[in-house]
Amino acid sequence: MDLLELSASDLSRSIAARKLAPSEVMAAYLAQIAKVNTSVNAVVSLRDPEALMAEARAADDAEPQGWLHGLPLAVKDLCATKGLRTTWGSPLFADFIPAKDDLLAARMRAAGAIFIGKTNTPEWGHGSHSFNPVHGVTRNPYDLSRTAGGSSGGAAAGLAARMLPVADGSDMMGSLRNPAGFCNVYGFRPSWGLVPADAEGDTHLATLATEGPMGRTIEDIARLLTVQAGVNPEVPFGRAGEDYAAALHGDLRGKRIAWLGDWGGAYAMEPGILELCEAGLRVISDLGAEIEAIAPPFPAAKLWQAWITLRAMLNAGGFKAIYDDPAKRAQLKPETIWEIEQGRALAAQAVYEASVIRSRYYAHMARLFQRYDAVVLPTAQVWPFPAEWRWPQSINAVAMDTYHRWMEVVIPISLIGLPALSLPLGFGAQGLPMGLQLAGPVGADAKVLAMGQAYHLATDWPARQPPKL
Repeated sequence: MDLLELSASDLSRSIAARKLAPSEVMAAYLAQIAKVNTSVNAVVSLRDPEALMAEARAADDAEPQGWLHGLPLAVKDLCATKGLRTTWGSPLFADFIPAKDDLLAARMRAAGAIFIGKTNTPEWGHGSHSFNPVHGVTRNPYDLSRTAGGSSGGAAAGLAARMLPVADGSDMMGSLRNPAGFCNVYGFRPSWGLVPADAEGDTHLATLATEGPMGRTIEDIARLLTVQAGVNPEVPFGRAGEDYAAALHGDLRGKRIAWLGDWGGAYAMEPGILELCEAGLRVISDLGAEIEAIAPPFPAAKLWQAWITLRAMLNAGGFKAIYDDPAKRAQLKPETIWEIEQGRALAAQAVYEASVIRSRYYAHMARLFQRYDAVVLPTAQVWPFPAEWRWPQSINAVAMDTYHRWMEVVIPISLIGLPALSLPLGFGAQGLPMGLQLAGPVGADAKVLAMGQAYHLATDWPARQPPKL
């Protein structure tokens, strides 16, 4: 039995039934990390293997506290972990050891996970390419010359390379969906508020980013979401969770799905992406869904205006103390400085107008979801690009005017906090992976995952392992 090919859920069931021991699982994953992580660089701040094996052996005879009991987990390096180096990819925190877990980490630890290290991310999570001056570049397991995406690039690459059984991530601008598409795994952005933030800084205006699960199966995604979700009484706008794995039933028959493609030509796409998406849609259609190509429901330019305004406002506020210190500011990457300075130049009226656009778009999409069960878009506008690039400068000779404009296709989902699942589509002509965003109305997380389960059972693209690393 190849333990690395078992889903996290199957590993959990085998551990609960005493057919496998946590120490066996830990040994298998540590061996795989030793074998391939030097090439991929997905897992960072790895703890001492002997200490991890001792912790796993202690779990062999311990009473399970949750479904993650004894499973090795590397937490995204934007999430603080007690006693485990957390850097945010920044030289300012290169040696920082948190005194306590963030809420997400605490919930996963309480469910029995053994934290083995962290997963790599761009500095401060800015950009969808996981490189930083502390840990270096994460590479795509399907082509080591290419990016794994980001900001959950280490998580996606670690899953694809069989260094992790399941993973957490976070998503403000596609950071769960883009790397999942680039690495042939699943990434799920929950409805905003379902996975709550910590009660730190602003928690009323900061409603763009969320944490969520990644995995090689939908069941793993659903079970990890059940652990992560649930109200934090110290922050507003919370949503109660449920047992998402128990809701993975039904099929795609009779579902109405709107295909938005390149948003009427507004989003430049590299050749082959739309064609691979349409091949995936044919699979969904064969499973009984009705696919309808529709016109863009809202002007792309207005969505972008709202997005960059609100994002800049939040970055300027959140990074004020660092930016105001010249010595610390000098250690920020240019993209982060750009975000902060865009926000510092904003007038209150511009922020208000951006919020009005967001509000009108939310209402428009709520009406659209009265006719459709889901909408679909590509997860990215480019194929995984060379790992040496900072970001794609152009698409089909169309210049990108910001460091993140090349991933504008995720904005229609992110701006209004829709639940969205990145579905692997297989591989393009160059053997590179790509994904499809399947998004439903706010609160329809269980329904989106159930649709994803039907697709997974018919395709199981993540079972196709990367080439020998």
